[in-house]
Amino acid sequence: MSSPVTQTTRSDMSSRGAMIVTPHWLASEAGAKVLRRGGNAIEALVAAGAALAVTYPHFCGLGGDAVWLVADETGKAQTFLGIGQAGGTIPDGDIPLRGAASTLTTACLVDSWEKVLAHSTAEWAGSESLSSLLDNAIALAENGFEVSRSQSFWYEFRGSELEGWSGFRDLFTSSGIQRQPALGRTLDAIARHGAREFYEGALARQIATGLAEAGSPLLATDLAATRTDIAPPLRQTYRDTTLLAPPPPTQGVTTLGIMGVLNHLPMRDFPPDSAGFYHSLVEAVKQAFLDRHTIADPHYAADVSPALLDPVRLKAKAAAIDSGRALPWPRPYRHGDTALLAAVDEKGRCASLLQSLYFDWGSGVVVGDTGILWQNRGAAFSTDPASPNVIRPGKRPFYTLNPGLALKNGRPHLIYGTQGADGQPQTLSLLLSLLVDHGLDPVAALSRPRFLLGRTFSDSRDTLKIEENAGLETVAALAAMGHEISTIDSFSPLGGQAGIIRIGQDGAIDGAHDPRSDGGAILL
Repeated sequence: MSSPVTQTTRSDMSSRGAMIVTPHWLASEAGAKVLRRGGNAIEALVAAGAALAVTYPHFCGLGGDAVWLVADETGKAQTFLGIGQAGGTIPDGDIPLRGAASTLTTACLVDSWEKVLAHSTAEWAGSESLSSLLDNAIALAENGFEVSRSQSFWYEFRGSELEGWSGFRDLFTSSGIQRQPALGRTLDAIARHGAREFYEGALARQIATGLAEAGSPLLATDLAATRTDIAPPLRQTYRDTTLLAPPPPTQGVTTLGIMGVLNHLPMRDFPPDSAGFYHSLVEAVKQAFLDRHTIADPHYAADVSPALLDPVRLKAKAAAIDSGRALPWPRPYRHGDTALLAAVDEKGRCASLLQSLYFDWGSGVVVGDTGILWQNRGAAFSTDPASPNVIRPGKRPFYTLNPGLALKNGRPHLIYGTQGADGQPQTLSLLLSLLVDHGLDPVAALSRPRFLLGRTFSDSRDTLKIEENAGLETVAALAAMGHEISTIDSFSPLGGQAGIIRIGQDGAIDGAHDPRSDGGAILL
């Protein structure tokens, strides 16, 4: 599917200063411009995220959501859950995966910009306006940009489905120059009138009309009720670091649970190319995934994170792992594609951000003449009345997005995250063990072979998919342990697109974005 990408001189960096990583160079450059003029990490990611909403329309956009994790130089941290809520009209029957009937939740990315910038102003003395931070995105939408390899791949992959997506082919292309003038006008309206224009102004009325014409159950009142939830992050000690993750309804607790199990396993004793290393990671993933069905919006269901991160529970889960034998699998899987952005500014303040439309290309619904492609995140809800994740008006669905930060000696040390739904906790556990247990630098960690347990968009088998550059000996040893193996291409899109920034105890910064992506790191 994909071959290794040659790293350019800008795709990994090491020095003091500031840094931004995103999956698209134009988004990285938009954020770097803000850092160059003295803006902080939050402001840089608003600019970069807006640019990415234009240049990576298959993974994120104004019709989607965002989850933020930010921390100042002292380690004081906060999460911003820009997750759209279910509308007031809940349709009967099963929830479709695409089309107007899948547009069951509002879009909260734009509202999250307002909330994080308010935090930036109040806590970090930020001075950038939303208007100034959207300039690059507006220019990209109006003037156009070269279609990325990732957009081209996902356009061609969904080729047989596109005829049923109204207005889609008129707006998006698989090659050449991509222009989005309608989206440029939408961004300009937000720049002139503020973020709430998307939810309560003339633009909101235009969006509501477009949704109604498409057949969406969302109403203008649903847009007006959309709000970002602000909450403290969850914490889990791993070796000499403190890992931070967003709380439910995200699966941040799942990532922390995996690491809590690995705390009790001798990960440093396993060479990172060994079957024992991969087996331990996969079995820890299984133990945490067994609990994932209990995660839901804590405003509507019990907050299970204290129980899932209970030290006694995590130790028992580690003890349940057979070092020589795989636990039989399958379990329910979650689809989804996202985009990771991360930044650290010259004062050491940092931000980790994931933006998403849920599936690649979201619902496939283009909203009227706004240029907005709407998400299908409502498909993550359950229709089972007994499920904590059952759909309800105003509720947020179970959420795969979980950007991460790690503190060392109380200060930010690692900023990280990845695209990939079910693969997010799996890839993050691999990367964190490589970084913390084995001391790899970000480029080396991101270049190591990856695994993905369970089904994917292209393979319905509940196999352990592992990149072929893991080696025949390792794959054979895993199979002998009882893992049902499917090999995938080295540097496969299935491996996700991750990014890492590392801040040393002396303040030196190094980082990189995934060789599987179209982006990289820019150091200032």
